[in-house]
Amino acid sequence: MNRTPKIPALVAAASALALAATACSSGGGAQQEDRGGHAEAAGLTIAMITHEVPGDTFWDRIRAGAEDSAAKHGITLDYNSDPNASEQATLVRTAIDKGVDGIAVTLAKPDELQGAVQEAQDAGIPVVAFNSGIEQWQDMGVTEYFGTDESLAGEAFGERLDEAGAQRALCVIQEQGHVALETRCSSLEEAFDGETETLYVDGSSMPDVKSSLTSKLQSDEDIDHVATLGGPYAMAALDAVSDAGSDARVATFDLNEEVVASIEDGTVEWAVDQQPYLQGYMSLEGLWLYNANGNAMGGGTEPVLTGPSFVDSGNVDRVAEYAQKGTR
Repeated sequence: MNRTPKIPALVAAASALALAATACSSGGGAQQEDRGGHAEAAGLTIAMITHEVPGDTFWDRIRAGAEDSAAKHGITLDYNSDPNASEQATLVRTAIDKGVDGIAVTLAKPDELQGAVQEAQDAGIPVVAFNSGIEQWQDMGVTEYFGTDESLAGEAFGERLDEAGAQRALCVIQEQGHVALETRCSSLEEAFDGETETLYVDGSSMPDVKSSLTSKLQSDEDIDHVATLGGPYAMAALDAVSDAGSDARVATFDLNEEVVASIEDGTVEWAVDQQPYLQGYMSLEGLWLYNANGNAMGGGTEPVLTGPSFVDSGNVDRVAEYAQKGTR
């Protein structure tokens, strides 16, 4: 039997398929391309207000991320900072008076910022939090949160100290009352099997940090590990260990180019990275999306985590090139 179909039948079948496709597309390919919309929000001004301590390179990475996102969307970024919480609240109120389209704020001392954040919300200005305040942002009615889980980070650090054979650790806090820093040390202490002591230093004065650490290490020779909570303080700790003639090892939270180099040469054991560039970038992205499309990352109920992760001798090479660019 001849099973070869006749040409007219093939043409008819092809024509039927073409008609069906045309009917389904309701107007053809051009109509198909126009099916999706485009989120738009032009000419936004967004205020970023942090508790930056002058000289702390951590904030350079926060700002770099925010600036890259702002450039992508044509956002005017109004960056301001003050380590004093009451002054930070004043900066929030100034942003409200300017009529900005969104505010990204750190909540290092949330109780002192509660009133200003509420005023922004009352004025119809969306607020996102980042970097600090992971336990408080929802209660404050903030739209989104971008940052690390500080409890998890502290616990992981304490467990890592156990793996390193540490017996007595010194946790150095550069700003008393800062909720994220306090959580790091308390969680570290809870997870660590050895003894932990907390030392408060004046983070705005690196000479004070170094002298306070040197004095402590000289008076307590049993300290075998120093845990710092920021990259610049790790460098001060290395100097203090040397000046004190101590055998203590240094590990830290947070990265900068010097910390990366010190991990490479073995003088710093590890760093816990919360990816500050990503925090700054995503805070601006979140506010742009909220203005452009009413989106809330995490559904407005869950934080968007940027960490923690460890950087050590095993993976530091992957991070080094970005650290040199000032983005890690």
